[in-house]
This record gives sequence, C-alpha cells and structure tokens, in this order.
Amino acid sequence: MPVILRMEHITKAFPGVLALDDVTMEVRKQEIHAICGENGAGKSTLMKVLSGVHPYGTYKGSISFNGSECKFSSIRDSERDGIVIIHQELALIPTLSVAENMFLGNEIRRGGAIDWYETRAEAIKYMNEVGLDESPDALIKDIGVGKQQLVEIAKALAKNVKLLILDEPTSALNEEESSHLLDLMRKQRERGVTMIMISHKLDEIAEVSDAVTIIRDGKTVGHMNVANGRIDEDEIIRHMVGRPLDDRYPEHQPDIGDVMFEVEDWWVRHPQATERWVCKGSTLNVRRGEIVGLAGLMGAGRTELARSIFGRSYGMWESGTLKLNGKEITAKSVPEAIADGIAYLPEDRKMLGLNLLDKIYQSIISAKPTKVTRSGVLNLDEARQVSEVYRKDMRIKASNVEVGVNTLSGGNQQKVVLAKWMFTDPEVLILDEPTRGIDVGAKFEIYTFIQALADSGKAVIVISSELPELLGITDRIYTVFEGEITGDIPTKEATQESLMRLMTHSSTRSEA
Repeated sequence: MPVILRMEHITKAFPGVLALDDVTMEVRKQEIHAICGENGAGKSTLMKVLSGVHPYGTYKGSISFNGSECKFSSIRDSERDGIVIIHQELALIPTLSVAENMFLGNEIRRGGAIDWYETRAEAIKYMNEVGLDESPDALIKDIGVGKQQLVEIAKALAKNVKLLILDEPTSALNEEESSHLLDLMRKQRERGVTMIMISHKLDEIAEVSDAVTIIRDGKTVGHMNVANGRIDEDEIIRHMVGRPLDDRYPEHQPDIGDVMFEVEDWWVRHPQATERWVCKGSTLNVRRGEIVGLAGLMGAGRTELARSIFGRSYGMWESGTLKLNGKEITAKSVPEAIADGIAYLPEDRKMLGLNLLDKIYQSIISAKPTKVTRSGVLNLDEARQVSEVYRKDMRIKASNVEVGVNTLSGGNQQKVVLAKWMFTDPEVLILDEPTRGIDVGAKFEIYTFIQALADSGKAVIVISSELPELLGITDRIYTVFEGEITGDIPTKEATQESLMRLMTHSSTRSEA
C-alpha cells in the first residue's frame, strides 16, 4: 500500500521541556500503525500535532497527508481532511444523548434548524456499523465506558474519517469490550480506514497492527513491521525503556507478619438499585508486609468493596466490621478512614484521584494538609519541600513541584496520586488498577514502590484486571464474583486458569 501520512523532523517544545525532538514516521494506507513508548515519551503530543490540537507554527517539521502538505490551525481543519482523533479521556457530554454527541459540532440541518429525524436515522446507521446496541436517545452517562468508546468511533465514521487516531483505546475496557473493539478496528481497516493506535498493550499490538513506531524521550528510536500477528516484545521494550527488561516484575522476598487488617462479614447494597447487593458477606484479611490481590471480572464488585471499606464512599452499608491491628474501627467517612490509617488509590485517577487544576505539591498534600499546617495556617514552604522529596524519590518527570498535574503524562500523574496517599502515612493501602494505562517501564517502577510499601510494614491490597500482574506482584489472591469472595489462594499455588474458574462461579453462600 502507498504511504498516506508522512511526519518529518517534528520538533515541539513547551516551556522548559523538549517534548518532541526530530520525530519522523510514515504510515501506509489501510494499515493499523501502532505507536509505543513510555509515559511522557511524546506519543500523545505527536498525535496532537498531527490533529491540529497543537496548530501549525507551534512546532517545527512538516506533515503531508494524501500527498498534500498539512498546515492545520485547529482540529476542525484536520477533520475536514478526514483525520479524527479519539483521546484517552473521551470527549463526550454525559447529559446529552448518543445521537446528540455523535453529531455535536457536525449537526445535520434543514433550513437552518437541526433535523432530528435525520440525526437519529444517521446515528442508528453508524451505531449499527460499530455494533452499538443502544437507543440513539440513551444518555451517555447511562451507558458503560466500552459503549462510550464505540460512540466515539461512530462519531468519527460520521465525519467520513480516512485516518483514525486512537489513544489507548482499550485502557478502560474489560476483556470482552477490548476484543469487540479490536474486531471493529479490523473491520474498518478492511473498509479502507487507516488507523494509528497508541497502546501499551503489546499483545493487542501484535494482534491487530501492521507496523510499530517506537518513541523514547521525544525521539523516534525504532520501527518494525508485524509479521503474522507476531512481534518481538523484548525488542520493543528494549527500545521503549532504553535497556533490556529481563523480568516484567521485580524480584521480591516478602517479610510477612501477623494479621494487620481485617474485613468481616461485609454487606453493602447498590446505591441506586437498593435491592441488589454489591458486597455479600465479604471477609478477608491482610498481614503486615503482605501484598494481597483482588481478582474479578469487570463488575464483579472489587471496586465497590474497596470504596465501601474506604469510609463507606460507595453504596449503602448494612453490616460488617473492620479491624486494624486487632482493634475495631468504624471509618464512616473518608476523613475518618484517612484518620484510621486507610488509603485508597482510585482506578480513575482523572476523576477521583486528582484535581487537574492543582500543582504537584498541592496534589501531594491534599489528602492530609494538616501535616504541613502550623497554628492553623498552611506552611507552603514546608509543603513544597516535602513534595520535592517525593518528586525526586518517585522520579516524577517534572522540573519542580510547581508544575501543573494536568501537564504530566499518565504514568507521572499516577506517581503523584501514589505520593499523595503515601504522604498520609497509612497503615493500609488499597490500590485500584494502579498501573492502568501505564507503560512497562513505569509499571516496573510502580511495582517497586508497592513492594517497598509492604517492606515498610504496610498492609497492601491491589485490585487489577490483569491476572499476570496479580500473579507477578502479590503474595496471596482473593477472587470475587458478583459481590462474593469465592477464593483465597497463595499466589505461588495460583494460575490464570484456577483464578478464572473462581472468578466466574458463585459460592454456595445464601444472602442474608
């Protein structure tokens, strides 16, 4: 196939940061081209240059698409040429319908007014094309993330897309949703759509992509073709991180003590559908220095259990007890949970973990500002000094702690959230999808931090949708199915198959 896109010598700088340094890449027509790199490598910045988010004149280098030079001043310019980008954080309005979102800014008009009949008809056509089985009148807030991703793709198809850019398209999807999305990408490739996919999931890259470009520290460091669904993952990782990564998970010899944290017979109802239980008599414990995993399919109740433990911040608590070091604690609110020594790193760092208007130091101290308050006044110098220690120790890529968290890559934002909870000096840390959307190099660093927390005598609970991750970093794993804990297995005795059996079957417990 002929080359449809050329980006040559692209250089883009922000104040104090050279984000892209002479990046060059080519994409052939009707291929799925993957871009790999560590968080902060410049992948998303490169795609924002291509799509006009960073307009012509704010970067050096040249772009040609379909044989014509591109000088986009906005996203509208790139979309007129058939280039559409779907960002990792979906740009949908929750209170509008599927159809309204699909044609927002691209309205179908008759005589100056929006033709709602034609809008719904066209929406249904593109929804059918992407396999979205919903009413066009359904509100975005009432459908899941996987279906929202399909709305974004349908929206792109309605714009007569020629080149579709997908930034971490499966990062928030479960296995079934991810498989459906990858099938859809193959189908669109067959229909003539060219795609660029930013992803950290090397197995998915091997499954659907035709070629891979690797970026490190803002520079192009590698390019390879995918042959028959196979790629050299070790070679990609070596290019991404600049060194061989012989083991995806750091070696660890745990020093496990007595039982430190206990959850006993924990019953919680769904916050809206109160007839439904999200936690059914859950009982678990974590020992001092132990890393315990929670494994379950999407919707099994892992996050609901974690959030209900953390100050009853989800659902309607009915009964059950929490014990820390043998003493019962109540933790009826988030401040009480923090005061009791419980910390919760949420799965959605953008919505629940960070205030994106904050600077790094403001984020780090936000969960427990009293630690740097003197005589009722926040000591900003002390807050900055303490945060600077975390920035250096956790290798957060930023020039200083005055930098806004919204400018950081996903991996560095996750480090800030982790630093925020470490700052509270917790006894128990619940980490919900701590490496979601993070590259293999940054994952290794996060794993090291988690192990260091356990080694310091903390009790650590890790929720993850990636079974290899749980098998790689935990000491013991609980399985969850439909709100019930169905298994408790030492990690050394567990396999993906044995975990999956327990994750897909109910116990014999009857509801109270």
